[in-house]
Amino acid sequence: MIIPIYGYGEPVLRQVATEITPDHPNLKEIITNMYDTMYNAYGVGLAAPQVGMAIRLFVIDTEPFSDSDNLSKEEQAQLKNFKKTFMNAKMLAEDGDEWGFNEGCLSIPDVREDVVRNERITIEYCEEDFVRKTEIFDGLIARVIQHEYDHIQGVLFTDKISMLKKTLIKKKLQNIMDGKAFPDYRMKFANKKGR
Repeated sequence: MIIPIYGYGEPVLRQVATEITPDHPNLKEIITNMYDTMYNAYGVGLAAPQVGMAIRLFVIDTEPFSDSDNLSKEEQAQLKNFKKTFMNAKMLAEDGDEWGFNEGCLSIPDVREDVVRNERITIEYCEEDFVRKTEIFDGLIARVIQHEYDHIQGVLFTDKISMLKKTLIKKKLQNIMDGKAFPDYRMKFANKKGR
């Protein structure tokens, strides 16, 4: 089921999310709904706070990035086959060179800015089986994970840009809060009843 995505200004986007237990109500349905909602909005990641739930859960499918001509065949194959559910994630390390990439967010439609992040991460998490694992990721996969991990920490990509750029997008952010943004997916706006 496709559910509304919460827009910039919604308080849940600023909460540090809480851990999930195996007996969390309707967890499988929540995960399915999050994938459906992400695909409907043509996203590559979606975190539970973006659909109104302050729990440590996010889903990722980087397949849309695999068509880029700027990538090697190996990178394209990695991105094409990377679909994963992350629960109770804990970032252990962010290292390697820093690099910029033009990011957007389903909760902040029509706003894109260059964000600098580390190229490699070490993260501990559970998939749907609640078995804890630790993995290292790099490149675009690491970036998408970092972006979604920020969501469960109450951080948005706009927090990582310069004051000048924040000033330049201030009106766009206010429009999102006021419901004056019109993406082609359902949203819930901070200062307006959902559409």
